[in-house]
Formats: sequence, C-alpha cells, structure tokens
Amino acid sequence: MLRIVLFLVLIALAAAGAAWVADQPGDLVLTAGGFRASTTLPRFVFLLGLFAAAVVLVWSILTTIWRTPGRLRRRRHDKRHARGRHAITHGLLAIGHGDTALARRHAETARRHAPNDPLALLLHAQSAQLEGNRGEAQRAFRAMAERDDTRLLGLRGLFIEAQRADDAVGAVMIAEEAIKLSPSSTWASHAVLGFRCARGDWSGALAILDSNLSAGLIDKPAYRRQRGVLLTARALELETMDRDVARESVMEAIKLAPTLVPAAVLAAKFESEAHQVRRAMKLVETAWLANPHPDLAEAYAHVRIGDSARQRLQRVETLAAKTPADKAGHIEGQLALARAAIDASEFARARAVLAPYVNDPTQRVALLMAEIERTEHGDGGRARAWTLRAVRARHDPAWTADGYVSDRWRPVSPVTGRLDAFQWQTPVASLPSDKGDLIESSAFEEAMLAAPRPKRVAAPANDTPMEPAPAAAAPAEQDNSPPAAKDEPKAESVVTPTEPVEPAPEPAESSPVAATPVFRTRADLGKPAPAPIPAVIPIVRAPDDPGIDDEGPSDEFTEQIGTPKAQAGGWRGFWSRWGA
Repeated sequence: MLRIVLFLVLIALAAAGAAWVADQPGDLVLTAGGFRASTTLPRFVFLLGLFAAAVVLVWSILTTIWRTPGRLRRRRHDKRHARGRHAITHGLLAIGHGDTALARRHAETARRHAPNDPLALLLHAQSAQLEGNRGEAQRAFRAMAERDDTRLLGLRGLFIEAQRADDAVGAVMIAEEAIKLSPSSTWASHAVLGFRCARGDWSGALAILDSNLSAGLIDKPAYRRQRGVLLTARALELETMDRDVARESVMEAIKLAPTLVPAAVLAAKFESEAHQVRRAMKLVETAWLANPHPDLAEAYAHVRIGDSARQRLQRVETLAAKTPADKAGHIEGQLALARAAIDASEFARARAVLAPYVNDPTQRVALLMAEIERTEHGDGGRARAWTLRAVRARHDPAWTADGYVSDRWRPVSPVTGRLDAFQWQTPVASLPSDKGDLIESSAFEEAMLAAPRPKRVAAPANDTPMEPAPAAAAPAEQDNSPPAAKDEPKAESVVTPTEPVEPAPEPAESSPVAATPVFRTRADLGKPAPAPIPAVIPIVRAPDDPGIDDEGPSDEFTEQIGTPKAQAGGWRGFWSRWGA
C-alpha cells in the first residue's frame, strides 16, 4: 500500500513539473561560435529527455557487449558447478546405501565438474574407502588436509586410515596435530588421552584431561571421576617404586572418586600400614556399599595386621551384613564370608553360607565347595567332582570393558581406548546356540557327589587297631603306579558305614613271593596275541619316493661298444649289433 501511494505521489509531482514547464513563456537560445539555436523551454526539456534516453541506451548496449564473455563464462561455470553439486548429492546418497559403482561414477563426475569443492574431495575419499582402496583414500584425505577449510576433516580421515592400518604411532601424531589446530576436537583428545594412558604417561594424560575441561568437552563430575581414575593408575604403578608419590596420588583419587574399587583398596592398604584402622575401614565400607567386590572384602579382612583367622571372620561378617539380601551384590558378601570361614576352619559355617547357591553354582562357588571337601574330609573324589562342575558353571563377575575380560582393573579399555571403561560385571559366557552345552555331566561327577562322604573310623573298645586294607584289594593297579595324594584318597577305597568291607579276591595271576618282578602284568586285561611275522616282508614304495630306475643309468661308452654279447664275432655278433 505504501508503494502505491508513493508511486501516485511521484506521478503527481511529475505532472505538476510538466505543467509548470509548459506554462513558462519565452524562448531558449543556445549560441556556440557561429551556431545559434532558439527554441521554447518545453521543447528543450523534451529534447533533453530524448538525448538522455539515447545515451543510456547506447551505454547499456556497449556495456552488454563488453560483459557478454564474462557472463558466458560465469554461466558455464555455474552450470558445471550445478552438475558437480548434483553429482555430490547423489554420490553421498549412493555411499549411504552402499552402491560402490554409482558412488565411484558420481565421484568422478564431481571431480571433473567441481574439482575445488571440498565436498567433492570428501565424496572421492569416501567412495575410495567404500571400495577398499586405502591408497586413494589417503591421497584424497591428504589433499583435504592441505587446505585451510578442510584441514581438520582431512586429519580425521587420515587418523581413521592409520587406525585401520594398525599404525598407532601415526594415528597419535595426527591426533596431536589436530589438537593443536582445535583443542575442542573430541576424537583427537580421546585418541591422545588413550595413547598416553596406554604408554603410562599419566602426567600427559592429566594435562589432556584439564584441557578437555577447559574446552567444555566434559562436565565437572566426569572430570573428577576420570582424574581419580588416572591418579589411581599412577599410584598402582608407583606403589613399589615411589610409595610417597603413590600415597599422595591415591589419597587425592579417593577424594575425587570414593567409590572406585582399586583406589579404595590401595588407600586402605596405606592407611592400615600407618595404623589408621578405622579410617581404612571407613574407606572400604564406602566403596563396598556402592560396588561390592572381593578385593574390598580381602582388604577389610586384613585391615589390622596380625589378626587371627577368627577375628578376620568376624570382621567380614560385619562387612557382609552391610549388603542387604535384595541387593545384587549380596552374593559377594556371602562368598567373602565363606572364604573367611574356610580360612578359620569353620567348615559348617562355610557350607551353610554356600548352601543357597550349590544348586546353580558359579565358578567361585564350585571351587569353594571343592576346597571345603578337600580340606575338611580329605575327599579327593568330591573335590574333583566340584572342580569339574566349576568348568561349566556360570561365570562370576569380572572386570569387563567393550567385551574384553581382564583379570585386573585397568584405567582404559584396550579395545577402544575409552577411559574408565572397566566395570565389575558378569561377562557374556557364550552366544546363544541350539547345540546345547559343550561339556556334559560326567558319570564320575554324578557318582562322586551321590556317594556318602567317608567317615573317620574310631578305634574299637578293646583297643585293637584296625588292620588297613591289603594292597591286593586292587588287582588292576600296577606296582609301578604313582602313589595317591594324601588329601585325595582313591574312590575305590571309600568305606561306607552301611556296606561291609569284603575281602578282595585273589588275583588270577600272581608272581612268586621270593622274586617280585619290577613290572607285574594286569590280571583283568588279556594279553594281546602277537602279530604274525610274514615270511616275506614286501617293500612298499612311499608316494614321494622316486624309486630306482629299472633301466639303470645310461652309459655312453656302453651304448657305443654294446654288451659283451654284441661284441661277439660272426653272424651272431653282426645280428645283435643290428638290434635283433
């Protein structure tokens, strides 16, 4: 609306000006040398307007003619750029759905029509990666790294290619170069941090962590946790070399991350050595409530040096009582309690603690039961049966990170280099399969667990000592067989209270008493009949044996003079020399 009003106002002003010029009387005379022109004012204004329009028209024509080549070049360039952009768009889409041939064709089109476009270089590099042509991909990323606008993108591509080629040193050098250009680069700081942790450069790792906090890559709680992890790793490494620095590091770490298990264990150890028992117990209890762990139970049991096994058992009972039965870590307290009860020789208490878990035991439960059977009764058969059950039992929790299971805690994952990746959890035992268990229950295990335990035989009232079972009770045993272990009696010699011991039968074959042979033949095994020796042993040629040439080596001299028969005279010699 405003434009319409403005247009009408301009028209009105033009009309008023034209009317004013038309109303002006008189003539306008133009004199130049001998030239003299006279006209009225309206006519002069009209001619001046025509002249101005002609000048503008001529100038426009000349300008158009002058600018036509440039416009043609720009139009051709824009057309090529549009084709390049179209090829880049469809090439990236082809890479997205995995069409290698189409992506390569669009990459060639984009490089031909838009060679300086950064997206064309990216398309070329990614199409080479999709084809598996690492050399071409590295050349494309290197060209991107030489440009200012795509330098970080090129370094990222070179970093990925170095990782694929297992060039850890080259990858870290590229990441450090990227950190210099952009300290807020997440992938570069992650790579450098993991490399310095793997190399044991804890000071450099802490510097990178401080840089990440300044760049805003991590928040304050994550920074405190990761700094505690790095300080704990440094303390564990310097525990035997520089105990002062190790103690200082782990004390700072336990303040930053009080629930970190290795930090709590090491800090409790240092406090225990300094006779700060209550402080050490407090540190372990804080970590135990957050994450029950066997190392914490071990540190809590030995927090006071010189205690007896029963005192350690009482202390572990206090720690296990802090974990309620409905919590996931309750079993860790029960296993620690069973371990302490075995050390204190309270086997009934250990059996009662492990009783809820024996029907579906884990590996640690089965091994503890085997130790109880071996230590309490000396029952080697039951101990071996529980050991066999531990082979196929469920896995216990372990330090796991990215599918990697470690026997000890580590600050970074060896798979991805992620900091604070290890968690105390149950690892994946195996993938789902329809083939069932690989290890089936053996008859030995079922028989050993079903048989009653051996009981100690007390001396009779008449103080007559019981005669041991004669050695001939096992005729299948050889004289040179290895002696049985003291804590593992043979299953054949188990005596039950319900079945009387019968005298062993006499062996079928016995050797003379006067001269006992070194080796005795078993009576329950028949002697195999000796294989008959053939009269003629055939000679069998091996498959790779070239054998002996039946014709014999060729002798040029013999061929020339022939055999003795060929040297005979007369018509027989002549005939033999002709090959008869």
